[in-house]
Amino acid sequence: MGHLEGLERDQMTLFPEALDDYVSQENPVRFVGAFVESLDLVELGFAHAVPYELGRPPYNPADLLRLFIYGYLNRVRSSRQLEREANRSVELMWLLRRLAPDFKTIADFRKDNGQAIRGVCREFISYCRELRLFGGELVAIDGSKFKAVNARNRNFSGRKLKNQTDEIDAKIQKYLEELEKNDQEEADLPTLTAEELKEKIEILRQRKRKLRALGKQMDQSGQSQVSLTDPDSRSMPAGKGHGTDVAYNVQVTVDSKHKLILDHEVTNDPTDRTHLSTMAQRAKDLLGVKHLEAVADMGYREACCALRWPTGQVLRRGWDQDLHPQAPHLGQPPPRSLYQGRLPLQPPEGLLSMPGWTAVDVPVPNQGARS
Repeated sequence: MGHLEGLERDQMTLFPEALDDYVSQENPVRFVGAFVESLDLVELGFAHAVPYELGRPPYNPADLLRLFIYGYLNRVRSSRQLEREANRSVELMWLLRRLAPDFKTIADFRKDNGQAIRGVCREFISYCRELRLFGGELVAIDGSKFKAVNARNRNFSGRKLKNQTDEIDAKIQKYLEELEKNDQEEADLPTLTAEELKEKIEILRQRKRKLRALGKQMDQSGQSQVSLTDPDSRSMPAGKGHGTDVAYNVQVTVDSKHKLILDHEVTNDPTDRTHLSTMAQRAKDLLGVKHLEAVADMGYREACCALRWPTGQVLRRGWDQDLHPQAPHLGQPPPRSLYQGRLPLQPPEGLLSMPGWTAVDVPVPNQGARS
């Protein structure tokens, strides 16, 4: 029995006459094209949505948005990779009508239309609500670390600045002692000449001045860290066994019905503790519901709510009686049949918590009271 054999490369083939015949009716790119066509790009604030009367005509932002969404769906992030895909992907040839923008045009589109793209995300959420793709009853909130374009040696904290300054001082002292030693011994062949030692000392002093300037910048801004390449990024734990990395902490809210991402927020906070109530309230506003359950993992344990086992009492925010964010407490865990990474979905009524409180003896307000 032989192998499956392909056709000869010089074999004449009758291809379909239209590019549309290559894209099936169930292909996701057809939805991408229809969705972008339904958007009002002028109202969303896209650059060049209304072309100028004079000059070279720009690309239609609708075409570039289709390319951007296609790259998101197929995990193609680089503008250079998107440029290559536009020249070889049949789906993109259909979607862009054989347009092939270069990588600089793609990169500038992303850079110049950040707020407009966020508006597209909101429009998509509204569209999913109209189709009832969101359950609006239960959401899960979690944070993920996304590595920034900033090397570790270009990120500085107060402790790191102090350690490097002390190290430079020690090296300067070492070179000064070596200079003095060479002068006293008048060695014929010293390890380093006086000129070389003075040059090294000057280089170290310049580095020290730069570190002092960074320290002054941190004091003036009130920040605990400073990153030179990507100023908004921060050093934070990268996960169990992975140490730290310069990254962003992206908070994501997922609806339970079809596991669709409902909301996201990019932060540079190393921990998740302060974001549970904020993300839960945003999800409640986006869904337009009166009652919403939100669950989270142990990373949010010191947020606006707490759970104390084995009593089973759950504390929740009093300023929104219809929002129930839940996070595990550091105390004794519940029975394993109940505790499998998340909490019971229905907390008892009439309990209140304040931000940062984890005790169960919080004053209980009257019905309808708000803190």
